[in-house]
Amino acid sequence: MGRGGPKLHDARRRELARAFEAGGEHYERVRPGYPPESAEWLIPAGARTAVDFGAGTGKFAALLLERGLEVTAVDPSADMLAQLSRSHPAVRCVVAPAEATGLPDGCADLVVAAQAWHWFDHAAATREAARLLRTGGRAGLVWNQLDTSVPWVHRLTRIMHAGDVHRPGYRPPTGPELTGWESALFPWEDRTTPEGIVELAQSRSYYLRADAHHRARVEDNLAWYLYEHLGHAPGESLALPYLTQAWRAAAR
Repeated sequence: MGRGGPKLHDARRRELARAFEAGGEHYERVRPGYPPESAEWLIPAGARTAVDFGAGTGKFAALLLERGLEVTAVDPSADMLAQLSRSHPAVRCVVAPAEATGLPDGCADLVVAAQAWHWFDHAAATREAARLLRTGGRAGLVWNQLDTSVPWVHRLTRIMHAGDVHRPGYRPPTGPELTGWESALFPWEDRTTPEGIVELAQSRSYYLRADAHHRARVEDNLAWYLYEHLGHAPGESLALPYLTQAWRAAAR
């Protein structure tokens, strides 16, 4: 790697993450949720408390809450957490980075990061997760990925600049404090419309950080692909295939 490469990568990661500091209402409206099975697979037996790193507007926290857990949502964006509080007032919200939450040692049976781990300093976030876990607790990492094994979806991800689709065999980078990693895959479909797909593209980091010219090009390409090439009608209901990837581990 060239001189200064890791620092440049880290700086770029933080720049893109800042794109999500506002726009909580839009994110909540257009981003998909997660299949309930993914939460059930992650929650350890007898769990009572959970901490959600990078909780955003509460897409995954909602599943934990529905399963009877006391949930603390951690996110550096006050705007995202304000949206979460409006939707799920029972969730405790903490404005903080995942690497330094300020929460007490051993306060959680489950620490989870859904669609967020790639924005963190992995070593520091791993240490923080392990610190928060009680004996017998579990850490979980979750991603929604568009199912690129479906040809039309694969082309869609190229147009959307959805560059975060994981390669086969991917395992999230973590520190040594978590061990015994296991993985699971949950295929599902999200009902949406062509307009919903455009809005989904507009909620992604590439679009949020792009200039007006690049945003217009993404929108024009999506309009051509969805309406002309694929032949969908405005407002048409369609199924967008996803794969939810999940990993779980225990503290050493």
